[in-house]
Amino acid sequence: MFELAVCAEMVFRDLPMLERVRNLAELGFQVEIWDWTKHDIDALARSGARFSSMTGYISGDLISEQGVDALLQSAEQSIEIARRLDCPRLNLHGTGLDGRGLPVKPTPVVSGAMWLAAQRSLGRIAALGERAGVVFCLENLNTAVDHPGVPFAKAADTLALVAAVDSPHLRLNLDLYHAQIGEGNLIELVRRALPYIGEIQVADVPGRCEPGTGEINYPAIAEALAARGYRGTIGLEAWASGDDELALRRFREAFTVSADKSRIK
Repeated sequence: MFELAVCAEMVFRDLPMLERVRNLAELGFQVEIWDWTKHDIDALARSGARFSSMTGYISGDLISEQGVDALLQSAEQSIEIARRLDCPRLNLHGTGLDGRGLPVKPTPVVSGAMWLAAQRSLGRIAALGERAGVVFCLENLNTAVDHPGVPFAKAADTLALVAAVDSPHLRLNLDLYHAQIGEGNLIELVRRALPYIGEIQVADVPGRCEPGTGEINYPAIAEALAARGYRGTIGLEAWASGDDELALRRFREAFTVSADKSRIK
């Protein structure tokens, strides 16, 4: 029903990255990675894994002239790595994040001029994606728990920007973990965002562990997605609450939808 992917940064953490990637491939999952500069790309390319997404920039932001130039330059570098990994989607955020997920330049208040600058910047990103044949995905984040100070953080913000640019080379990475903390009403959110979704990422709340460990009814969300015709990627970006393979089974079970339920509107 869906293409299932798993973030290799967050599971099998006692193993080297290459072994994590191979384990996920053997279990039938596509693989996602974060900062590609920290990995042996040649080894990953030879791993036999299918890569679903990776971080699409190294530095920069969407609102300052210098930041946009840095973002575009590092996005071009990321495209070359994506080609080597045959990775179709590159992830973006409202601004650059440090190693702890905090914004390099916190922006607690976003002005109208910043919104317009971000829209122009994302238009340039979309044009770059079109030339390169890749899709950049703008991810929503939560500012209450994990990413305080990030601009354009809510799903409503990322949806508004992506819809304003309206390019098939700029889509949403709709992260439902972040959306639950920041906004809630997830089934209505995915219905509203569906025309612009490039990928959906999941983890449960609280704790950011696999589906079934918290308050989100992921089987109901899976049925709603299937009923609306979504057949794209669902990415697990979550910590394992205990045994890694058990966490992956729970993820697969949450997003396994019968044909009968997929027809329910």
